[in-house]
Amino acid sequence: MRAAPTPCAYSIGKRLSLLLAVQTIIGLGVLLAVIYAATWMLFASRQQEELRGYSHVLIEVLKETDAHGSEADMVQKLLWLSERRPGNFVELRRADGSTLYRDPLPSFDPATAPTSELRFEVPRADGSAPLKGRLVMDCSRDAQYGRRMALLLVAATLAGGAFVAWATYWRVRSSLRPLMDLAAQTRAIDVRRLDQRLTLCEPTEELQPLIEQFNGLMQRVERTYVQLEGFNADVAHELRTPLANLIGHTEVALSRERSAPELEEVLLSNLEELQRLAGIVNDMLFLAQADRGVKARRGAPLSLAELVQQVVEFHEAPMEEAGLGIDIEGDALLSVDEPLVKRALSNLLGNAIRYADKDSRLCVRILREGDQGVRLWVENVGPAIEPEHLPRLFDRFFRADASRCELEKPHHGLGLSIVAAIARMHDGFAAAESAAGRTRVGFNMV
Repeated sequence: MRAAPTPCAYSIGKRLSLLLAVQTIIGLGVLLAVIYAATWMLFASRQQEELRGYSHVLIEVLKETDAHGSEADMVQKLLWLSERRPGNFVELRRADGSTLYRDPLPSFDPATAPTSELRFEVPRADGSAPLKGRLVMDCSRDAQYGRRMALLLVAATLAGGAFVAWATYWRVRSSLRPLMDLAAQTRAIDVRRLDQRLTLCEPTEELQPLIEQFNGLMQRVERTYVQLEGFNADVAHELRTPLANLIGHTEVALSRERSAPELEEVLLSNLEELQRLAGIVNDMLFLAQADRGVKARRGAPLSLAELVQQVVEFHEAPMEEAGLGIDIEGDALLSVDEPLVKRALSNLLGNAIRYADKDSRLCVRILREGDQGVRLWVENVGPAIEPEHLPRLFDRFFRADASRCELEKPHHGLGLSIVAAIARMHDGFAAAESAAGRTRVGFNMV
């Protein structure tokens, strides 16, 4: 199966520059096109105004000439006026369509040159049909000016787009310099510098949430790395003792010939150490699965009080040996993973039995929290746990102090970690309280 092609990276500065340049060209183009159209309309209006003024002069002159002279006099007047206005072309026709007057060949071609035209009528003094006239103005100069203006506006538009593109690219590069600084700081972080955090000389509002999230992530990574180093050391320490015992017992057994009962005793001792090793490995595998997000397999709702009673019966022997009694308070129906909850309860009861005062009473409380949640506590009377140790009580291989350990009943310190893992698998969490000689350890489930 072919891997999907990696998309090509693009430059934010170049993309923004291109987009803003295009927007600028479009915006300026529309604006300058409106200006050009308005200017051309002003030219056309001025041309029509000139034509109307000149046609008014022609009409008045022709009317006066027609009243006191002949058509020949009118032609002479028009010839004289044509010499005074070389940029215009005048044509005058009688009512029957015959030409009365037409300017000599003008300096421009009315058929091809840019022109502005106006038609007018001249009333006759004798009351006959009026003369029809056509006045054409040469607009070549205005057209040339318009072309120059159009070229200038196009050049201004392109220059404005180019300037905006350059300015945007420069500004974006300057604005992205904090990101480059953050990238350089990130490259400098390695395993030996996990305590380093991202900072900016000038805090940026848009980048601050990213910096805070990254620094929070690095804090969690650092804490996890420290815990992992400690965990590895604890695992090595916990495995070293049973391995040393196995090696020592085996070396002693091999140092001289042994009888069958003696070898059986050595094998039984080694079996105990091997079982201890197997327990540590199994617990570590279970915690690894819980860390990967495995959820509990819930069954039908059942009575938690009955579940607690079953676990208590399993611990009757060590409780009688320590002279301990137990009370079960409360009950709730909840859909849980029965084997996992029994394991968590067994770990809590074993922990409470181990540290409870002799001839005291244990208490298991089942409290309903909200509509769906349930909290389960195991309480014992005994040495209090220091407040600074409570947050780490559920860490792997953690032991508060010597007062919380029994050398004759060693354990590898994963029981409460498993309780916390089972609580997470039921969408809950573990908690502990200790004060006035009473310690409560438990978890809630949803």
